[in-house]
Amino acid sequence: MINFDDFQKLDIRIGTILEAEKVEEADKLLKLKVDLGADPATAGLGQRTIVAGIAKDYKPQSLIGKQLVILTNLEPRTIRGIESQGMILAAVIDEKAVILKPAKKVPNGTKVR
Repeated sequence: MINFDDFQKLDIRIGTILEAEKVEEADKLLKLKVDLGADPATAGLGQRTIVAGIAKDYKPQSLIGKQLVILTNLEPRTIRGIESQGMILAAVIDEKAVILKPAKKVPNGTKVR
């Protein structure tokens, strides 16, 4: 269990996938370029690279232009030589990733509350 103050530390926002490609020699990994908005009202998060373990469930080209939910203030981590600057949120059903996404299109960088 975490308390509400800990939950408030999470910066979860909506972003749009601009580019997606498989990570070489990694069956599970995709490298995503995500637009998190450049508007000062959305904290000017800009574009980020995120490495996600969803390659077995999603083809890179099928993700281009899709909006998804991203944890933006996770400490960056280098995975297979690529700095990942966030984490996409997904449910796992029958061992398959299901990316969380907004029910309708919203501005990039919109905060999830």
